Amino acid sequence: MTRILVVEDQADIRRLIRWSLEEGDYEIFEATNGRQGLDAVRALRPDLVLLDVMMPGELDGFQVCTQLRADPAHATLPIVMLTARAQESDHRAGERAGASEYLSKPFSPMVLADTVTRLLQARQRAPAQSAG
Repeated sequence: MTRILVVEDQADIRRLIRWSLEEGDYEIFEATNGRQGLDAVRALRPDLVLLDVMMPGELDGFQVCTQLRADPAHATLPIVMLTARAQESDHRAGERAGASEYLSKPFSPMVLADTVTRLLQARQRAPAQSAG
């Protein structure tokens, strides 16, 4: 089963994400801050991460994403930033941190589900393309 880690401090947003993805065959895990998110990625080895930018604690989403990209074990892990920070400069910061996608809140559940599906399909195809 495909594992998705949701790193989001707001319970209502976590519920919306679960609802948005309920049609998929996903096992969804949750973390409520950046440190928990990093620990969960290392322990669970998810297939995709949905990552809030503004979270309480020592690490924001940009920092989590940057740390994951610096680790060769997670360099190609699909990471979708979900945030209320919708300025162009925020999108560029997400790109610099290594985000695969950047969705602004409020996001469309359909767009989220489509984004997750597209990134997971691309990840499944990648090893076959490089092996050929």
